[in-house]
Amino acid sequence: MSSEKPLIALVQEHLSGDLSDLPVFHSVAVRLQQTLAKRDFTIEEILELISEDQSLAGKVLMVANSSYYAGLSKVATIKEAIVRLGAQEIANVAMMASQLESYQSSNEILNTHMQTLWSHAFSCAVGAKWLARKAGYPDIASQAFMGGLLHDIGKLALLKVMDDIIRSGESRITLTKPLIDEILISMHEEVGYNLMRSWSLPETYANISIQHHKADFDTGNILLTVVRLANEACRKVGKDIIMHSEISLISCPEVQALGVKEITLAELEIVIEDAGELEDM
Repeated sequence: MSSEKPLIALVQEHLSGDLSDLPVFHSVAVRLQQTLAKRDFTIEEILELISEDQSLAGKVLMVANSSYYAGLSKVATIKEAIVRLGAQEIANVAMMASQLESYQSSNEILNTHMQTLWSHAFSCAVGAKWLARKAGYPDIASQAFMGGLLHDIGKLALLKVMDDIIRSGESRITLTKPLIDEILISMHEEVGYNLMRSWSLPETYANISIQHHKADFDTGNILLTVVRLANEACRKVGKDIIMHSEISLISCPEVQALGVKEITLAELEIVIEDAGELEDM
C-alpha cells in the first residue's frame, strides 16, 4: 500500500508556512497599492517605486500604451503615464503587468487552468470597472478593477503550490481537472484572504477575496457587490474555470442592491466577452 500523502494534505502543508514566499505578487506592485492606501502619497513616490524595477517599468509603459488604455498619442515615460492615467490607475497597471507572467506553468493541465484563470481575472476586472461607472459609482471604478483582478488570487496560489508539489516529486499523482477544481473551489477564498493579509494589501481587497461567494454578504458594500456581480457575469458567459451558463443575473441579489436594469446586465456580458486585449500580451 502506498504511503504517499493525499494531494490536498500536501497543499495544506505548503500553505502552513509564510505565504509571502509564494510567487504570486511582485513586491513593487504590492508596495504601490500599500502607498495608495495611505492617501498621502506624492507622484514622486509612485515614480520612484516603479523605477526600482526597470523591467516592470517597461511592462507598465507597454500596458499603458495598449489598446485598452492608449490615448491619442503614446506615452514615453512613466511620469507621462501617471499624468495621463492617474496614480491609482498606474498602480493597477503595475499590478496587472506584473501578474501577466505569474499565470504560467510547464505542466500542461495546470497551465491550462492558469491561462483560463487569467482570462477570468482580467475579464472580471474590466467588467467590475465598467459596472461601477455604469451603476453610478465612478469614484470606485479603479478599486473595482483591482478587486476584480485579485478576487481569485487564492486559486493562483493553489495552482502554484500544486505546480511546486508535482515538480519537486512530492507527489506522483496524475492531476485531473475534477481534482484540481475540487481543491480550488474548497480552499481559494480563505487562501486568497490569508495571502493578501500576509502581503499587507489593503483590507478592502482581502475582504473581497473571502466574501465574493458567500450567500450572506453586506449589500451595502458597493465595491464588493460590484465585483461579485461582475464575477457572476464572467461565470455565465464562460470566462471561468467552470462554466455556469444557467446563472440568471437578473435574479442575483447584487442586481437589486445596485439598482441596475436588465439592459445593463446584457451590456455587462458583452463588455466581459470582449475583454481580451491584454490576455495575450
